[in-house]
Amino acid sequence: MTDNNSRLVYSTDSGRITPEEVKVERPKGDGIVRIQRQTSGRKGKGVCIITGLDLDDAELQKLAAELKKKCGCGGAVKDGLIEIQGDKRDELKVLLEYKGFKVKLAGG
Repeated sequence: MTDNNSRLVYSTDSGRITPEEVKVERPKGDGIVRIQRQTSGRKGKGVCIITGLDLDDAELQKLAAELKKKCGCGGAVKDGLIEIQGDKRDELKVLLEYKGFKVKLAGG
């Protein structure tokens, strides 16, 4: 196929996308861990969002697993935030203060 008007439409041989590891820089907090309750976009189900933790991803996962186990509920780590299912703000505050963090309850 040496026609000048022909062009390649699809090929699995190579592509433009190269796998790169992108390290996301999170903004540094002010040293205060904030716990807020959030229900928006969750069909009325409440979660506690923990922000302001200056930890790397592995330590954040470890802390989230420990908090979920102590509270007896589920949760997740998303974008440097820890989400704990249910309204467990008081329990989370006690647990985080015991770990040495300065904690504030944020929101209503």
